[in-house]
Amino acid sequence: MSFQQGLSGLNAASKSLEVTGNNVANSSTVGFKSAQAQFADVYASSLTGGGASQIGIGTSVATVAQQFTQGNVTASNNPLDLAINGGGFFRLSNSGAVTYSRNGQFQLDKNGLIVNAKGAHLTGYGVTSLGTLATGSPTDLVINTADLAPSATSKVNLLVNLDSRETPPAVATFSAIDPTSYNRSTSVSVYDTLGNSHVVQSYFVKTATANTWDLHATIDGSPITLTPGTTLAFGNNGALTTAQPFVATALPSATPGAAPLTFNLDFTSTTQFGAPFGLNTQNQDGYASGKLSGFATGADGVITGRYTNGKSATLGQVALANFTNPNGLQNLGNNVWTETAASGGPLVGTPSSGNLGVLQSSAVEDSNVDLTAELVNMITAQRFYQANAQTIKTQDQVLQTLVNLR
Repeated sequence: MSFQQGLSGLNAASKSLEVTGNNVANSSTVGFKSAQAQFADVYASSLTGGGASQIGIGTSVATVAQQFTQGNVTASNNPLDLAINGGGFFRLSNSGAVTYSRNGQFQLDKNGLIVNAKGAHLTGYGVTSLGTLATGSPTDLVINTADLAPSATSKVNLLVNLDSRETPPAVATFSAIDPTSYNRSTSVSVYDTLGNSHVVQSYFVKTATANTWDLHATIDGSPITLTPGTTLAFGNNGALTTAQPFVATALPSATPGAAPLTFNLDFTSTTQFGAPFGLNTQNQDGYASGKLSGFATGADGVITGRYTNGKSATLGQVALANFTNPNGLQNLGNNVWTETAASGGPLVGTPSSGNLGVLQSSAVEDSNVDLTAELVNMITAQRFYQANAQTIKTQDQVLQTLVNLR
């Protein structure tokens, strides 16, 4: 008599229950991928080969295959939480050891590194001194909390309409402190090399010459030198004919502690129509220093910082990795895998490129365990166990009958 078939069936049913139990236990584990026990039949080997009537000797576990299907994406309150929608794994580094994970629950450590619960560093592409991404070999991502350096104003754009019905002012000699010596004025804030704010005031004076205005400018009350001149001339159609821009040079005393401020003062598209004076466009390209107030990660993995001066800057980009055979990865626990010869080498790239998925910030990927299906699998495995136990019981009864023969 042979009990081997029934015994192998009991072992197979037990393994199936273990896999199902592990799936159920991790049904709430972020980034967990469910597993499936796969079995194969077993036949005795023979040097002369087997006949058509060969009887199998049971079953065995062929493999426990993980199912890398997409889990549901759930919103969270942590801006550092990341969810992958599609293929790929987060690339993590821990003292040089590289692992891979679908669990995107991250936080900042005291050094500004993006880490998971076990202290492994999220890797990606850093930023050069020029503020561009260094898309070479992935490195540990660091959120730089230093102040954003100021940028001196290099260009001021002003688009106004000067009322052609205006007459020359009552006072012929211009004075910035005498409103009767000019017709209209407008102001704009500019920044020096240290990020200090200064007010540039532009004054428009209608002249006795038709379609001609004198332009005067001050910075914090001090005169500004305009090159090549100080005249705004218009054609009969009201369009500006004076070449633009003017080069404005501020006195060094107007910007203490900083380099003298020189910028282009551009009135392109300014008009002189028979309509009230109006400021239509006003912008400049300088800004003060700013402190990091927050950051967000885009679908392409680019981490963009927001600063208190209203500006933004790229802080880095998350890198993802994928494998030709993800089922060849070795599970190390703690929601991470490592590559093996069976998985092949990692294919590292940016999110949404190639076969890599997109990222969603302030979200996590839930376990892909189907709890209802697992409970049904548990019932089925229990019935398999009972059925195989019954075959052993029957074999035992047959053997008992033989022993009792006289």
